[in-house]
Amino acid sequence: MKKITLLLVSSFLLAMDLLAGGYQVRLQGNKQNGMGLVGTSLRLGSSSVFYNPGALSLMPNQFHFEVGGSAILSHVDFQLAGTNSNWQTDNPMGTPFYFYGAAKLNDWMTLGLGIYTPYGSSAKWDDDWAGKFLIQNISLQAIFFQPTLSVKIGDKLGLGAGFVYAMGDVELNKALNYGADASVNLNGSTNTYGFNLGAYYQASEQLSIGLNYRSNVSMSMEGGTASFIIPQSLSTTIPTANRFSAELPLPANLDFGIAYQVNSRLLLAVELDWVMWGAYESLDFTFEEQGDLLNSVNPREFSDSYIPRIGGEYTVSESLTVRAGMYYDRSPSNEDYFTPETVSLNTFAYTLGFSYRPTSSLSIDASFLQLFGGKAERTYQPDNFGGTYQANTIIPGMGVSFHF
Repeated sequence: MKKITLLLVSSFLLAMDLLAGGYQVRLQGNKQNGMGLVGTSLRLGSSSVFYNPGALSLMPNQFHFEVGGSAILSHVDFQLAGTNSNWQTDNPMGTPFYFYGAAKLNDWMTLGLGIYTPYGSSAKWDDDWAGKFLIQNISLQAIFFQPTLSVKIGDKLGLGAGFVYAMGDVELNKALNYGADASVNLNGSTNTYGFNLGAYYQASEQLSIGLNYRSNVSMSMEGGTASFIIPQSLSTTIPTANRFSAELPLPANLDFGIAYQVNSRLLLAVELDWVMWGAYESLDFTFEEQGDLLNSVNPREFSDSYIPRIGGEYTVSESLTVRAGMYYDRSPSNEDYFTPETVSLNTFAYTLGFSYRPTSSLSIDASFLQLFGGKAERTYQPDNFGGTYQANTIIPGMGVSFHF
């Protein structure tokens, strides 16, 4: 029975890892996406609700709205350690989206609202692949709602704060090593709170500086359901219908950026993002009905990551602006606790984008990202499962912004 316990506990822990150890979805504005996901030092309208609430109060328009999304097309290649056996995920398309609106109440105060998806992904392996006892498929969705207030101090400084209300749900399926049809389905939902603080300084007509802090968000799940298909001989010791609870920190982010308007056409920007993954040390997991299921504390030992970004945009004409950028994202995961649905590898990315303005108040924004995950050998020690992983992802995006 201890073996069953470890399998079930690791299953849910892997599901929650997708929240923390998969890519943090920073695809929250197609203009910023095209510039290497740089946004903290930019004043691009209502999308500052996410990137830097302080910049909202210095936006030039009375009202500004943005809506858009991206299509995440990814796959992971895996080769089992010591063999020539290979598998590849058949992941469904991820569709993060965003909506922002902002309105100036007067010359010094601006209100904003953001609805966006900073976490959300899915992974689908073959039902009979080598790691089926760890994961077969998983789906995660999270939506953040953020009302925001921004104030202008003098002509150059903007400060802003947003309250975050987050809703999320997750579902996971995996096989159990007790007969051909033995399996478990885990699913649950939760809501929680956080905040977003920003400061923006327009040092000169050419130079702008931004600082943004998005708080740690504690995702506490109570009353999640665990449904088992197991042999009749185990039904008296493993409840076929159970509930669980767990808590996981989503890491705080501290972003610092500088942008410089080189001339009337060219803007360059650099940024450093500090993602405080070190808060994710372990995860406690509790079943409501114990039976032979034991509570567990499981180490994760993530490390903080620092993501350098660079981007730029060039105004070709009154109706067309083009963008490009790149960044390097080092994986925060521990090599000894590496899970097959959170294939977080060191990643290099380049980005492209453009905006077409058919009128002076309307902008159609497009972006494209190509992510290259480094090839690496990794192991999940609790189940002695390991091999070589490689991930590749492309992400096209489209959005519309409107102001008056």
